[in-house]
Amino acid sequence: MLAHELIENKRLAIQHQLDGARTQAERNKLGQFATPSELAIDMLEYARSSLPEEQRVHFLDPAVGTGSFLSALLRSFPVSRIASVVGYEIDPYYGHKTMELWGESFFDLNIADFTRTIPPQTEHEKVNLLICNPPYVRHHHLAGSEKLRLQELTKKITGLRFSELAGLYCYFLCISHAWMQEDGLAGWLIPSEFMDVNYGRQIKQYLLNQVTLLRVHRFDPGEVQFQDALVSSAVVWFRKAIPSSNHIVEFTYGGTLSKPKICRHIPIDVLEHTARWTKFPLNSVPAVLHSDRKQVRLSDLFDVKRGLVTGANDFFILTPEQIAKYQLPREFLIPILPSPRFLTLDEIEADVVGNPVLEQQLFLLDCKLPGDEVIKYPMLAKYLQMGKESGVDQGYICRHRFPWYAQEERSPSRLLCTYMGRIGKERSNPFRFILNHSKATVANVYLILSPKPELAKVLKDGPELSRHIWEALNDITPEVLIGEGRVYGGGLYKLEPGELLNIPADTVLSVLPSMFRRYTEQMKLF
Repeated sequence: MLAHELIENKRLAIQHQLDGARTQAERNKLGQFATPSELAIDMLEYARSSLPEEQRVHFLDPAVGTGSFLSALLRSFPVSRIASVVGYEIDPYYGHKTMELWGESFFDLNIADFTRTIPPQTEHEKVNLLICNPPYVRHHHLAGSEKLRLQELTKKITGLRFSELAGLYCYFLCISHAWMQEDGLAGWLIPSEFMDVNYGRQIKQYLLNQVTLLRVHRFDPGEVQFQDALVSSAVVWFRKAIPSSNHIVEFTYGGTLSKPKICRHIPIDVLEHTARWTKFPLNSVPAVLHSDRKQVRLSDLFDVKRGLVTGANDFFILTPEQIAKYQLPREFLIPILPSPRFLTLDEIEADVVGNPVLEQQLFLLDCKLPGDEVIKYPMLAKYLQMGKESGVDQGYICRHRFPWYAQEERSPSRLLCTYMGRIGKERSNPFRFILNHSKATVANVYLILSPKPELAKVLKDGPELSRHIWEALNDITPEVLIGEGRVYGGGLYKLEPGELLNIPADTVLSVLPSMFRRYTEQMKLF
């Protein structure tokens, strides 16, 4: 067995031992998730292919851990090409073991906070290759004074000021700018959420304006890179150089860095005008980026809000058998649809009284009467007392409403969309549009699409149009819906109300009367 393979085996054993001695909660708080060996090698091989063959490497890892990237460096580059290696590890728990493992080599390892270390002052002292899996510490684990320090330091180096919601990895990426040589290469393994969330705007500004973004590889969310962290990951590559105005960025998805499933090249001006980068490379680039006529979106046709939050589903959502058992009065019960995972149909029929025709019948307990009037209904009062005795009234939602057993107002809606879902063997779209003919309300696992006044008038004159709209909503491709939504490690997709509203409405407009289409399109001109 080769020397570097022996070192890697020993490193993996140390990593396993150290990780096992800490709880998952402790490691989550410190953002400690080791880079898998195969991925580290994949990244270093990409780096080797991106650097001139004659160039000697000055390497930096600002969050070295036990040295996953150091090991991959030795396996990918001949020692003769490695001029210097610097690593930082803030946690002595890992740092001391790492120094023992690599101490006799030519590596310069430091147990120190990289963000508090003074960067090199001359170009010669800086690095030309930086690869890092920074600590994934969420903003709520950063003290206010620490956030302020990091914000000021980042602003000093890049001119950008991060939101207080930014995670530690955002600061690592920008602070390292001061450590890199001009035209130096950097590869970052970071959460892909920066591509969509508001606090990621500064990261995207940095990548578009201060460096030349080369490639963004997003892993398939169903193929979690870190088994102990439910986060969707991306690898971002760039050079420290101002980009040209016609620069094109490579976006890849799925598979591995060296063998992606999908590849597409996106012009930098498209990225500048695209709020959500996760739509690439799954979505094609618009044929016309800039247009005098603004695109009609679902927000022009609908209002969207989440379904109601009961505060205690087990207490407030009841089966007919439970209703009979507790003898609850019917006037305080509203039909409610079950969770989408229990809903086998996408079109819900209604019986003569408006209840959904489903195998699983559920009803929501909703009473607006004050306590002194509830006593007129002894069995209801008895059931509510059971809730108080079990602490239902002290839950966060319940204790912030009066009375605690009164539900939010959510009128029955004909059109619904599921809030979250997964892609499976039988379903290529994680989201479902539901046509609801019943009077059932829904919980917050659904999004409610309420037609705006002008569209409501059209639907009133032609009620059969609801079906055509529902069919048109289902014609929206999964790529478009996924592109506007967000995804989490493990392949869980979510779509917030504002994200659904931003979906282009082309398919829906195509089934609406021509007069209404002209009215809507004219409104978008102003």
